[in-house]
Amino acid sequence: MLPETPTTEALLLHQVQLRLGSANETISILDNVSLQIMRGETVALVGPSGSGKTSLLMVAAGLEPATSGEVTVDGQRLDRLSEDALARFRRDRIGIVFQAFHLLPTMTALENVALPLELSGISNPWQQARQALDAVGLAHRLTHYPAQLSGGEQQRVAVARALVMKPPILMADEPTGNLDRETGRHIMDLLFSLQKSYGATLVLITHDAELAARCQRTVHMQDGRIQDIQAVA
Repeated sequence: MLPETPTTEALLLHQVQLRLGSANETISILDNVSLQIMRGETVALVGPSGSGKTSLLMVAAGLEPATSGEVTVDGQRLDRLSEDALARFRRDRIGIVFQAFHLLPTMTALENVALPLELSGISNPWQQARQALDAVGLAHRLTHYPAQLSGGEQQRVAVARALVMKPPILMADEPTGNLDRETGRHIMDLLFSLQKSYGATLVLITHDAELAARCQRTVHMQDGRIQDIQAVA
């Protein structure tokens, strides 16, 4: 694990631009985005499809390099890290939950959750993976493969995998988008509960106004720009 940094900011984007395309045609995805999120804060990114929400999350997670501007996560400027160092930083400091689960189909639930622990060289990864799955109510599904699990169970495995390293920052991209409403509510109850248990920062993308209202702030995006930031009463 990397040492804690003294900064009170979990995430800082300063005049971030993201442009994709060729020399002949360039598309602006993010346009001069600046955003500050404090440690332990819960923030929802909302806006229509194509507004730049997922791109912002990808840049913040170090999965997509910004064309220009500064991205600082947990006190670390991402553009100053090598590719290998960035991968290690992301593994240790950022937990990501995707809408499509992204579980490895040839691995059991236990193996999927233990993988980041093994890659970090942590001793006894299996015990910690079991504890993480128990925390999401899947102690009875350790040896099941993703295809043998329901959508809600697969997403709970993905949550356990994102949280098993106890990262200081959690990011979720429409984590309930592929689930029915009741199952989605259970997943979000679980994610907020686990986030609160150790004070992680949570940044999530959602189209659900009720879910966004559970966060401390809502960031509204449109056409690759931040249009408005509202504190939830």
